[in-house]
Amino acid sequence: MKKPLSQRARRNPPTSGATNVAIIGAGRGGAALMEIFANDPLVRIVGVAELDPKAPGLELAQQFGIPITQDYRQLLAMERVDLIIDVSGDAEVRRFLEDFHRMGVTIIGGASAKFMWELIGARIRATAEIEKTLNKYQSLYRLYVKETGAAVTEERTRIACEIHDGFVQSLAGVNFKLDLCQELIRKKSRASLATIKESKAQLKLAIQEARQVIFNLRPLHYDKMELIPALTNYFKSYQLQTHITTKFSVSGDEQILFPRTKIFLFRIIQEALSNVQKHARADRVSIKLDIEMELLRVTIADNGIGFDLEAVLRDPEKWDHFGIKGILERARLVGGEGLVQSKPGKGTKIIVKVPLGHREEREE
Repeated sequence: MKKPLSQRARRNPPTSGATNVAIIGAGRGGAALMEIFANDPLVRIVGVAELDPKAPGLELAQQFGIPITQDYRQLLAMERVDLIIDVSGDAEVRRFLEDFHRMGVTIIGGASAKFMWELIGARIRATAEIEKTLNKYQSLYRLYVKETGAAVTEERTRIACEIHDGFVQSLAGVNFKLDLCQELIRKKSRASLATIKESKAQLKLAIQEARQVIFNLRPLHYDKMELIPALTNYFKSYQLQTHITTKFSVSGDEQILFPRTKIFLFRIIQEALSNVQKHARADRVSIKLDIEMELLRVTIADNGIGFDLEAVLRDPEKWDHFGIKGILERARLVGGEGLVQSKPGKGTKIIVKVPLGHREEREE
């Protein structure tokens, strides 16, 4: 963002061998020249001539400490001047400069000055466009950092809940039964033996739950970044754990996918199936993955109870409760978009689309 004029100062003082430049005209062209030259250590602006007291470049010249005159002839008479640029557009000035000759002084005016102004204008527009694009990507990066941080926090909370509600509770139950065994073994040996068997079964269940948590954190084949085998193993585990029939179909080659996209896609599917287990009351869910050269599409559909989508959209708490917000945010982080379709009694369908470029372009 540009500073107000009152705060501006020359950032790069001119060097001893700088070119001494005088500018005739303090309109838009003259102001643009001052903006550029005032921060160039190889240029020293020795004066500006302008008749119009309201010209935009005059205030700028004052802030930069550039001498101002209303008579352009005074600039021509200056002892230390190497280059005179006329951007006044005045016919009289142009004619006078055409007849002016002085050893060691170069004059740029007329068509040359107009061409210079057009170049400066192009430079200003290009700089503005670069700044606009840079600001856009900075905003996207800040959003990415924010959303990634939120996703990490959410994932940690989910893992903590899984460990607390499943694994820890199972271990606590085993510990209670072992304490009971300690009391019974002195009085009722048969009862204590039965309790030990129950404890062993509960401990086995706790081990399975711990393995499930570990798998959810680091699914098989992640080290090799193989998405399809990781999903296949996850669906087998999911179906065994939830008793929800899980159908998976895929078309296309996962090798064209960027590793980061694979990770986010796995987490999107994982969260969607978790929502099916918690809220849908479904006994079937299908996952369809279509990988094309320009587009990645994943469709997750269940035969559960569904919900009133319009009512959920009006209530942010319900939006979070059904877990849809996290899915759509993850899709956004890889440049994609999500669509939710649901009606009471008709199940729920989630469609995520992620645009893809050629692999070579994405890895550059």
